[in-house]
Amino acid sequence: MSTDCLFCKIARGEIPAPFLYEDEQVVAFRDIEPQAPQHILIIPRQHIRTTLDLSSVDNALVGHIYQVASQLARQLGFAEDGFRIVNNCNESGGQVVWHLHFHLLAGRQMGWPPG
Repeated sequence: MSTDCLFCKIARGEIPAPFLYEDEQVVAFRDIEPQAPQHILIIPRQHIRTTLDLSSVDNALVGHIYQVASQLARQLGFAEDGFRIVNNCNESGGQVVWHLHFHLLAGRQMGWPPG
């Protein structure tokens, strides 16, 4: 893990963030600047800088992240209404924290196209 990465510090418990979900691979917590009534971040504990840094060995991890998102959507009661999962990659893609993360958004109508 990167020692100075914000999300690595959260995953290690050095910066408090009440986890909605955690296991040996990932943690999930509420975004401090929510863009929807439900805005949850799901991050791997392993430091992966961007989507471009994923390799085939990470396929199971990414699948697990989507399973965690579905589980949280069901547990928090918005699965049936619908939700969006977003991953931003690099500056023009909207990434501001350089640790792979997925936004689970719900609780309002999502527009299309996003952006």
